[in-house]
Amino acid sequence: MSAIIIDGKQAAAEMRVEIARQVAELQASAGVTPGLGVILVGQDPASASYVTAKEKACAEAGMFSEDRRLSPDISQADLLAEVGRMNADPRIHGILVQLPLPRHIDEKAVINAIAPAKDVDGFTPVNIGRMLIDEPCYLPCTPHGIIQLLIRSGVETSGRHAVVVGRSNIVGKPVAHLLMRKAPGGNATVTVCHTGTRDLASFTRQADILVVAAGRAGTVTGSMIKPGATVIDVGVNRIPDATARNGFRLVGDVDFASACETAGRITPVPGGVGPMTITMLLHNTLESARRAASR
Repeated sequence: MSAIIIDGKQAAAEMRVEIARQVAELQASAGVTPGLGVILVGQDPASASYVTAKEKACAEAGMFSEDRRLSPDISQADLLAEVGRMNADPRIHGILVQLPLPRHIDEKAVINAIAPAKDVDGFTPVNIGRMLIDEPCYLPCTPHGIIQLLIRSGVETSGRHAVVVGRSNIVGKPVAHLLMRKAPGGNATVTVCHTGTRDLASFTRQADILVVAAGRAGTVTGSMIKPGATVIDVGVNRIPDATARNGFRLVGDVDFASACETAGRITPVPGGVGPMTITMLLHNTLESARRAASR
């Protein structure tokens, strides 16, 4: 068996065309341009590259973006003040604080300072709580992107057994909820595995849909996958590669070569889940601008 590749780049490109059209319609009907405020603390290359990609995506969608790149030595009080300024700025409909933050900053305090109406990352307790009781909210971007990939790839989730490997607040927990809720891309029976799970393979081999967000390369191999299963690989890991120009290459949490021999469908790394994360951020920012225009 050779797995069908789920192309996240193509799915994201299709969605971004739809978003750009809707942005233009909102501008024409209400005179509102969706705005995203991004705060980056420090000079981490991976974070800086990610922020740059978000800025480019905003420009291509016709959105306004404001990028604040701050010193790694900034005090927590000054960072909170920057968040407060964006909360009060009517041009900004969504706020994203790029994680991780320096150790001297309390990440929870910063995230909690974002106004729930502008929490387009879906990380604040208010939005997480609304998600859990199925009230309108901004869904976390990576989990929402995973659900969109499943829907757009024609993967049936209702009544299927989904296994999630990982229990982070950013991916594992929210994607488990989205897979089990009564909604498109959901209604699955969900098992969550983690570092305390004994005999991980005994669970992953039961999965019709396997979402791997463990943060470690090679966590799942082909022998651990049910034949024909859909595999969503959320991991992004750098491993040494002397043949690569940068001296490393990116791989997921799943051993791609062996998984392709067993899975029915699989996302690559890169080019799978990653492009959808930024796309869902644009989606949430557009929705926030619509809500602001209707008030």
